[in-house]
Amino acid sequence: MDMQRCHWCGEDPVYQHYHDTVWGRPEYDSLELFEKLCLDGQQAGLSWITILKKQANYEAAFFNFDPYQMAQMDEADVERLMQDTGIVRNRLKIQSLIRNAKAYVAFAEQGDFSHFLWSFVGGRSIVNQWQESSQIPTQTTESEAMSKALKKLGFNFVGPTICYAFMQACGLVMDHVTSCHCYQECKTLAERQS
Repeated sequence: MDMQRCHWCGEDPVYQHYHDTVWGRPEYDSLELFEKLCLDGQQAGLSWITILKKQANYEAAFFNFDPYQMAQMDEADVERLMQDTGIVRNRLKIQSLIRNAKAYVAFAEQGDFSHFLWSFVGGRSIVNQWQESSQIPTQTTESEAMSKALKKLGFNFVGPTICYAFMQACGLVMDHVTSCHCYQECKTLAERQS
């Protein structure tokens, strides 16, 4: 019998692996959260699978998402990356990664990025109990608040829909449908939070 999954991952093995091992599991590492936020911003107007399949290329092009190295990138780097077929060659999106790295570095001087992001859900995963994927929202008051705060810090490509997708992916919100084989595991991980 086939494993039940959230319908969005379809039959693609790359997508299924991501769904089964990453999506919805709580992430607390600031640098991992920064990378995921950057990658989620790259999906604007595209499907997540497009970015997921290019993730290794992005890591190679952007110093494994080391914000301190990324913040040193300049317009010459943007021009070089505009020729890189391994990533989405959109000037605004490439520039946004550099801008977001600068915002991260500036914020890191005063606070912990993970703590900041988790504060939008009170430091604990929001565990939902959706029966159908059609019930799941694309943004919430929490993602709107996160978006507004990130923009105030200088981040971009962080609208409320992007922020909600990020929150789902990093387990700030657990949105596996109840029939999904990952639901109980992710719910248990969320409930273990102190």
